[in-house]
Amino acid sequence: MKIIIVGCGASGIVASIFSKSTDNEVIVLEKNSKPMKKLLLTGNGKCNYFNDDFSFEHYYSDDIDLLSKVITDSNMSKILSFFEGIGVVPRIKNGYYYPYSNQAYSVYNCLLKEATLRGVDILYDTTVLNIVRKNNSFIVSTNNGDYVCDKVVISTGGKSYSKTGSSGDGYLFGRSFGHRVSVVYPGLVQLVSSDNFFKDLSGVRCDARVSLYSDSFIKSEVGEVQFTDYGLSGICIFNLSNYVGKLLDCNKKVSVRINFFDGFNIDDVSSMNFFLDSFNDKVCSRSITELLEGFLNYKTVNLILKLCGIDSNSSWDCLSLKLRNKLCNFLVSFNVNIVGTKGFDNAQVSVGGISLSDIDINSFESKIVPGLFFTGEVMDVTGDCGGYNLGFAFLSGMLVGLSLGGNND
Repeated sequence: MKIIIVGCGASGIVASIFSKSTDNEVIVLEKNSKPMKKLLLTGNGKCNYFNDDFSFEHYYSDDIDLLSKVITDSNMSKILSFFEGIGVVPRIKNGYYYPYSNQAYSVYNCLLKEATLRGVDILYDTTVLNIVRKNNSFIVSTNNGDYVCDKVVISTGGKSYSKTGSSGDGYLFGRSFGHRVSVVYPGLVQLVSSDNFFKDLSGVRCDARVSLYSDSFIKSEVGEVQFTDYGLSGICIFNLSNYVGKLLDCNKKVSVRINFFDGFNIDDVSSMNFFLDSFNDKVCSRSITELLEGFLNYKTVNLILKLCGIDSNSSWDCLSLKLRNKLCNFLVSFNVNIVGTKGFDNAQVSVGGISLSDIDINSFESKIVPGLFFTGEVMDVTGDCGGYNLGFAFLSGMLVGLSLGGNND
């Protein structure tokens, strides 16, 4: 049969490789002049393409339970064997998979070479304008003419990193065939605060526990927090951001609370008091500034003391119980009010998309339109940082290709 794949990103090229066989003609239509532009940017150009802890708990979706059927050890083994088979040698660090070269181009070149060797036809500078079903075939209209095929795979990506060609057209194609599309928000993105103290902290980095709150506690992450002039950044912040767009759209108040002392297993005022009281008299007699600068960046110390109304020359011993408790609260639960994200142009992924409930989760074929398939980010599946989004892109592309009767060698 003749298969058209719309988009030559990570999921599209894997789908093309697995779909191609002696009996299948596979054509990939790519709007850019080169394939996989977004893949080359991942992991700061190092391409973190998978993770040992590949479980559905690291994903976000309105139909999260469905993912447990495809995010399995068996499928993980298949996709890793595929990459080894095309020449991608893994460098595994703390469970994170990188190409041994630490260059995204290694993954890019291996995938492109494999597609070429299998006889996949990739057409560049070809923008899909419309897709319609007629009888048992599809007519795919592009800026370079129409293509008639038996099967169509939508691998367009979402709306993140628009400079790579992601414009959300896959959502329009899905909706035109009657698929439900949940509202799409920026994901794995920096958070914007309304607080006016961030210019004092801009450039500061620290290890901390960050917790997302709205009406109640939502999620915690541990990692490096980066303070900017607009708010918060860092991998742990990115993982919290997947919830933020929808909450703000529902007019919810959103905040992030930072525990600067989580590394010492301090999570409340009493444990903080006990910790600081454990220092010897010589240390405790120092100024509170000198004491805290042993743990935190001086900019952070100066800001917290200012917000608490504490003289920087005061010693811990001389602080009243009220000021001690106030200071401890700021150190273990520093509140940051969140009013937005840095948007799709800065987001690594999109949150939301084609509803999984309209898709056969085992093959990613539409339940509404036979012969129509989806892969990757265009669906309502978003992963944490750490290779989970690329992992899902590759996995979904593989399963689509196998279901189309492609080559499993």
